[in-house]
Amino acid sequence: MLYFSHPASLEHDPRAQMPMHPDTPERLLAIEQALEGRDWLGWERREAPAASEEELRLVHSAHHVEKIRELCLSGGGAIDPDTFVGEASYRAALHAAGGACAMTRALLGGEDRIGFAALRPSGHHAEPTRAMGFCLFDNVAIAAEMAVRELGAERVLVFDWDVHHGNGTQEAFRHRADVLFLSIHEAGIFPGTGSASDFGSGAGAGYTVNLPVPSGSEEGLWLSLVEHIVVPIATEFAPDLILVSAGFDAHRADPLAGCRLEAESFGAIARHVRELAAGLGVPLGLVLEGGYEPLALADSVLATMAALGGEGEAESAAPEALLTSRAAAGVARYWQL
Repeated sequence: MLYFSHPASLEHDPRAQMPMHPDTPERLLAIEQALEGRDWLGWERREAPAASEEELRLVHSAHHVEKIRELCLSGGGAIDPDTFVGEASYRAALHAAGGACAMTRALLGGEDRIGFAALRPSGHHAEPTRAMGFCLFDNVAIAAEMAVRELGAERVLVFDWDVHHGNGTQEAFRHRADVLFLSIHEAGIFPGTGSASDFGSGAGAGYTVNLPVPSGSEEGLWLSLVEHIVVPIATEFAPDLILVSAGFDAHRADPLAGCRLEAESFGAIARHVRELAAGLGVPLGLVLEGGYEPLALADSVLATMAALGGEGEAESAAPEALLTSRAAAGVARYWQL
């Protein structure tokens, strides 16, 4: 099991522009302090390389890449009311994307079966031509695109369990049938996308699956959607690689959303995804997204990595009656559940 990180992630600090910004280096410091206390759970640590601008342009326009680079190198500033960069942010973003790519190369190259790229800034809100939502470049989308274009993968699954909808990843692939985007997220919060009726478009119709949940949703509903919607669709899709946009801001202590998961809830979700990947015989890679209460984030990542390492078995349960049934009815025209 491979864990990718880089010191540049600590140099990106939006608080220089907005003192109370929730995306802080302390998020990663808390994760790595917790992991160090558990001897890194036996994972092999690797330094994330910087992505090349050619790799960024697998998903993003040349103009977008240049705009972010120039803003950072000029000293930084505001991209929008929530998204800020400093001079060090471009380097951090290169390593965040590069770590996701290096993990994907290692997994598809047979070096290991499971990886975690724990870097920042996050990526899943960054659209091909627009940075937003704390995100500069869409790390998981770049890795997925690389897998298809350069590493021989015919189909890639991106499962986004961040509490906020991954609009950037959806937009990168919404017209495509070779990348399946599955998202569980809280309805009615930033960025306002991810309707249950949005299944992608054109050749990609059915290859976007959004599973919004209400504020206050607890573990039972999330696990029901994973077991009874996500896993069957993923199994039918039969990807060559599973990537997870692993946000931990559905934790009950997170300040930016209203779901009620516990740290161990993420371990329970991870066990289902681990067994999905094992059953399909494909590698599994996680890319860190959100999670803004550092101690809750650290506990959640620890539970997730322990589960990915083989701790515990996935527990099956009867589907939650209302929302799971409604979701199943919605996807029935595209997928057999």
